[in-house]
Amino acid sequence: MPQAAVGQAACLFPHKKPLLDFIEPFPAAIDIITGGITLPVCSRAGLSRTLALVGALLLLAGATSAPAREFRAADTQSEDYPTVQALRYLGRLIEERTGGRLQIRVFHSRQLGEEKETIEQTRAGAIDLNRTNVALIGTFVPATNVLAMPFLFRSIEHMQKVLDGPIGEEILKSFESFGFVGLTFYDSGARSVYNNVKAIRSIEDMKGLRIRVQQSALMSDMIRALGAEPIELPYGQVRTGLATKLIDGAENNWPSFVTTEHYKYASFYTLTEHTMSPEVLVMSWKAWASLPEEDRKVFREAAIQSSRFMRQRWRDLEDKSRRQAESAGVTIVTDFDRNPFEAAMIPLYEKMRRDPVAAELIERIRKVN
Repeated sequence: MPQAAVGQAACLFPHKKPLLDFIEPFPAAIDIITGGITLPVCSRAGLSRTLALVGALLLLAGATSAPAREFRAADTQSEDYPTVQALRYLGRLIEERTGGRLQIRVFHSRQLGEEKETIEQTRAGAIDLNRTNVALIGTFVPATNVLAMPFLFRSIEHMQKVLDGPIGEEILKSFESFGFVGLTFYDSGARSVYNNVKAIRSIEDMKGLRIRVQQSALMSDMIRALGAEPIELPYGQVRTGLATKLIDGAENNWPSFVTTEHYKYASFYTLTEHTMSPEVLVMSWKAWASLPEEDRKVFREAAIQSSRFMRQRWRDLEDKSRRQAESAGVTIVTDFDRNPFEAAMIPLYEKMRRDPVAAELIERIRKVN
């Protein structure tokens, strides 16, 4: 190889053997910046190739190292509620597993709006993560309406077995067709009816009562089928509704009944346990699409762990809430006639079964032992 070419290759790769010996050689020149020290001059072609190589290496580095980011998570419950604790636990897991590169900031107590509003914001990509009840997101994801059907699950254990298995995975996967990514389910216990007028021991006792329901057509149909008048109100307005007699009662689980102080305005709680609709943790498709595959795996695994973490917290709070309500003098009705309540739901199931997909899903859930 001519000496000039050797010098030129040394300019490009000073610690390697000359690889570009095909480049047109140039004689050594005086570099005015170095004060006259003789150095080899690289060709324009060589410099172009070098810059292209450096650029490719930088792009490769960028592709394998995702940028740091903080994700916004919404929850309408109070700071000490199990779902909020689960979101914070999720954040700790993700921060640890990404070396602090990815973090989650939890906005609790409806700081980002009521559930209906946060669902819409999540779908639009303005909120990254959202914990919501399946009954509310059913407007966007039809399969979740099945999970909210009254008297569908035989017990909490039955519900957990369904959600932890293939059926739960399929439903979470279906979220991707509607602008969300379903990460995991959270338990929310059984919902029962409470009011400030009378003890409900039969379906006849429901007649004429104004009962708050979630902003869901299915929940309104359910209460109407029981003979009561459904009043759709955001979760944050229920306490005021009870205090001002705008509504006679509502339906929810023990922790929600107590932590929101509904028990101070509704002294009768009937264990109808009519629905066991779970909560679901979703991520906006926009946020999900921004993650490389390895980070998606971190989110999925951490979400499942946060669900298991939440279950124990939920059981503890459920027991504590019931004891607190009893101590406050709430009348708890367990001896009510359940069969007419279930029979009243037949028209709702007939309507739901008009959709072959929903009909099949209902049957598969009921067959899970």
